[in-house]
Amino acid sequence: MDLARLRHLLARESAEAERRNPRSRAAYARADHLFGRVPMTWMNKTAGAFPRYLESARGARVRDVDGHEYLDFCLGDTGAMAGHSPAAVAEAVQHRFTALGGATAMLPTEDAERVGAELTRRFGLTRWSFSLTATDANRWAIRLARAVTARPRILVNSYCYHGSVDESLIVTGPDGQGTARPGNVGAPCDVTLTSRVAEFNDLDHLERELAHGDVAAVLMEPALTNIGIVLPEPGYLAGVRELTRRHGTLLINDETHTFSAGPGGCTAAWDLEPDVLTIGKAIGGGIPAGAYGLSADLADRLLGRDDLDLVDMGGVGGTLAGNALSVAAMRATLEHVLTDEAFARMHKLAERFEAGVRAGIDAHALPWSVSRLGARTEYRFTTPAPRTGTEAAAAGDTELEDFLHLYLANRGILLTPFHNMALMCPDTTEQDVDTHTELFATALAELAG
Repeated sequence: MDLARLRHLLARESAEAERRNPRSRAAYARADHLFGRVPMTWMNKTAGAFPRYLESARGARVRDVDGHEYLDFCLGDTGAMAGHSPAAVAEAVQHRFTALGGATAMLPTEDAERVGAELTRRFGLTRWSFSLTATDANRWAIRLARAVTARPRILVNSYCYHGSVDESLIVTGPDGQGTARPGNVGAPCDVTLTSRVAEFNDLDHLERELAHGDVAAVLMEPALTNIGIVLPEPGYLAGVRELTRRHGTLLINDETHTFSAGPGGCTAAWDLEPDVLTIGKAIGGGIPAGAYGLSADLADRLLGRDDLDLVDMGGVGGTLAGNALSVAAMRATLEHVLTDEAFARMHKLAERFEAGVRAGIDAHALPWSVSRLGARTEYRFTTPAPRTGTEAAAAGDTELEDFLHLYLANRGILLTPFHNMALMCPDTTEQDVDTHTELFATALAELAG
């Protein structure tokens, strides 16, 4: 690729973004009382000099304060996979908050059992508890694993994503050994004291690390997502389950992003058998919510321990976890929005999106690839598609990503700012997908000159 041409086009699109979005630019400039000028510092991970500011969002559409409407394939990086403000969730939340009240009364509601039963139907795990984020669910799952195994370390995959969990911020270094992930902020200790790491799709590496006998749990996504989609090779996940059982190690599946694989995520789609499952984001329909599920055997083992304070010290995430409002939102989302039928339609749209991207890549004989996980699709600047997290991290190209993101945003399409991920929701249409296909092809033609 002509690097000079890429940089010329990137500069053009950056200038156009500034011209088109004066109100967003001004709002960002005024945000003197915010750390990094944004509510959360990750909001600065955006192509261009400033983020676009939200005015409103409905379904698969977002409108910014400058009046531009976007086809939203970002969907809150999975948090809005149900679409923005789905009617069933809005009605349930309004009813709970205004008609009934008591959004956070420190008392359980009957909705919670309905949500637990539905999560059991979908994922198979039989005992559930709630948090406000998947990060919190992962933190508590790790504590439970250490308690029941009396082992200190957690094993994760290199360049995995489990939120801000301290134990997950470890990668494979050039020498093949575990090392802190670059940029880790304020680590409480050397991450190699708490964690081990193995490359995704590498059973030999996993077995070597488990052989130390000190791993309480393997915490993993069934497919890597936040470093770009990395799909499991045939037999890999079955091998992980066999090795963890052989070494007395628990298996925790984090389905927060891989929920896109279907109504029961990868766990149901691929007949997986984790000991613990964690999930968040999408299950609340846009309201903060998370959950973790335990197998019946593990739940009984934990509840049978009289030395564990599972009441006063029983959770991570604080008093608001499992509040009536978020539980009502989860029930509405699971029962009425992200239904089995909705997933079937979303998967077909993602197949159409994948085919359109592949056609654009093939038209220019680009050495790129495209991967899909149910309703989620991503294109990468390498071929074949990466098979490990380390390979996926090495395949990034900031300038090329920024150009494509700005090019699409300037013409009314949003992708996930962290990478080239597109997600379908129940309100996404075939025309939305085809609009991306057309603009993607035009962007590649401009790059080709």
